[in-house]
Amino acid sequence: MKAKTSRLAIIPALVLALLILPIGAATLSLLGTAFDWKFGWWAHSLEPFETSLGAFQTVLNVPGFWTSVGLSFWIGLFTALISLTIVMLFIATFLSSRGFFWVWVLMKPVLAVPHAAAAFGLLFLIAPSGFLIRLVSPELSGFLRPPDWLIVNDPAGLSLALGLILKEIPFLFFVTMAALPQTDFRRPRIAANMGYGQIWSWFISVFPGVYLQIRLPVFAVIAFATSTIDVALILGPVTPPTLSVRILQWMNDPDLSMRTTAAAGAIIQVGVTLLAVLTWWAAEYVVMHLGRMMALRGWRFKRDKILRLLSVGLLGASVLIVSVGTALLALWSVAGVWRFPEALPQVWTLKSWSDQATNLWETGWRATIIGLGAATLSLALVLASLENEYRNNKRATRLAWWTIYIPLLVPQIALVGGLSVLFIRFSIDGTLWAVILVHMIFTYPYIYLTLSDPWNAFDTRYLAVARSLGKSVNRAFWSIRLPILLRPVLAAFALGFAVSIAQYLPTLLIGAGRQPTLTTEAIALASGGNRRVIGTYALVQTLLPLIVFALANLVPKLLWSNRRGLQVRSVE
Repeated sequence: MKAKTSRLAIIPALVLALLILPIGAATLSLLGTAFDWKFGWWAHSLEPFETSLGAFQTVLNVPGFWTSVGLSFWIGLFTALISLTIVMLFIATFLSSRGFFWVWVLMKPVLAVPHAAAAFGLLFLIAPSGFLIRLVSPELSGFLRPPDWLIVNDPAGLSLALGLILKEIPFLFFVTMAALPQTDFRRPRIAANMGYGQIWSWFISVFPGVYLQIRLPVFAVIAFATSTIDVALILGPVTPPTLSVRILQWMNDPDLSMRTTAAAGAIIQVGVTLLAVLTWWAAEYVVMHLGRMMALRGWRFKRDKILRLLSVGLLGASVLIVSVGTALLALWSVAGVWRFPEALPQVWTLKSWSDQATNLWETGWRATIIGLGAATLSLALVLASLENEYRNNKRATRLAWWTIYIPLLVPQIALVGGLSVLFIRFSIDGTLWAVILVHMIFTYPYIYLTLSDPWNAFDTRYLAVARSLGKSVNRAFWSIRLPILLRPVLAAFALGFAVSIAQYLPTLLIGAGRQPTLTTEAIALASGGNRRVIGTYALVQTLLPLIVFALANLVPKLLWSNRRGLQVRSVE
């Protein structure tokens, strides 16, 4: 058994190599480029160490720079605040209801929708010529032409924040569901019996413990929202854009000297994200003291009916908007003549599909290969990591959790931008395997977070019985643990695939434009404004992860149709 265990001992080193080494290399690459370091191998010379702050001065003097910083900062905090509030209010209100399970079932497809596809769906819904305006025109609104309203790409970034909130609600719902089994549900009932309102009972008795478990995911939401690029390119302000979009523009500038400016901007982006996280961290203590003060003073907040209705309305609206937006993608993909203010197309056609068939197949197949490769390799690494923890009787430490979350906490523009410079320096950019490797940096954390709780909750007495009957550790793993946990394993794989499909910046920068996928093509088409073509690409981008999620749910049912115990366990 020792020999078997020793083979898995290398797994922690592989995980560190996957998560830490790229971040360290990207950091050195960014710093070296931004500060114009010239030493040793970096400058291919033996000049003494030199540094320069010229790039930072250039960035700070760019017109509208501080507006871009302010946009990134407030959108990150606002997205996290509203998303977390909606999820917690809904769970506090309906956790014990019979329909709560079905709400969770409905949230899973929304979780699978890529950020870019959800943003395009929202664009088609709320734009001045969008579906909502069409529904009330001209009878109620009087509009015969689209109104000149700056709803999308507004200077304040409200539409961008809305698009991010719609996608972060399912994510926070998902991580909260994983944390709930470790809480005591008797506490809200006790508080309610003492005269406290339903929502306030849950917040003073359960929420503190739940929040401690989902704190890192909340930080990840802030990091993503402050530095998002794909959603910002679709819904965000244009003059000026958010800081991350500006950095991407500098990276793609034909003038190679702008890469130094981009590197300096990426370092500043890390600082903006860090400042947003620290601001949230400081606000935690303010909220904690306020909540404690209200609890000690006996405030009960019994009259919370309106708040409970608001919670279900907001969460239901978020699911409905994403669902309707996805339907609009399908509608536009087959629309021919569709003049404003007609609510539906006057002519239906498959011309967009036929015209784009070749490119759809090429980019779709490439996206599938990258997604399957990244998800498969990440899943294998996660399974080996979890099995190594079990065989050595160890659980992931707080340091290990921080390590897993680092790729989600570091702004992508800084991490991927630094890796891009490094890959270019060693002439390994633009290859399929390089894109898969960088995608793994982001798929591994999601797969691990999805699978760790079901894995640790597994009843190991099954394995003990197998060992007593002479089965080896490896045999017990393949014939007992893996079949029983097939559903969560496949669900984790499907989530990893969806995460890979949604990756825009790693595919764009590491692929160097030579590995286009559905995501990069759809966002490139956004500037053209052809809604029919955009709808076609965004719909296929949405369907790929939905198909994998459906297969992940169907395969265990087919395989274990004659195993009643496994069917019952999978439903639970």
